[in-house]
Amino acid sequence: MPRLSLLLASLAVLQVCSGGAWARTSPQPHVAAKPDQPFNIGFVLYTKGKLPGTLDARWSYANAYSGRGVATGGPALGAFAGRYHVRYYLESGEFSDEYDLDIEKHPGGDFYDVKWISNGAVSAKGVGMEVANGSALAVGWRRVAD
Repeated sequence: MPRLSLLLASLAVLQVCSGGAWARTSPQPHVAAKPDQPFNIGFVLYTKGKLPGTLDARWSYANAYSGRGVATGGPALGAFAGRYHVRYYLESGEFSDEYDLDIEKHPGGDFYDVKWISNGAVSAKGVGMEVANGSALAVGWRRVAD
């Protein structure tokens, strides 16, 4: 019992001396998205299309919506970086959204900055990296209005 008291006292002193760092670094409670307001997080995997300058997309938004898409008008020489026009469809095949897609290679590696532009304004931003030996581009993104 004295050892337990000594241990608890030592932990209390450590907590005070650390300025309450444990309290600041402990994880926040998980907050679930409301069913009518999904998390503002999306993911898309682009693979090089069969035609030059195209990308095929497989996407998910907040694990609530998903589907496929096709980006056209990009560079003909197999690079991901470039300006495209992309159209996304829900799993049912119903049209979802379309954007101008700007993919820029980030200096110093196989990483990318990605923007989705609608009516001249940036609607979403993301970061990506080449995967599958450079045959695909994986991108995490979020809408900028949130």
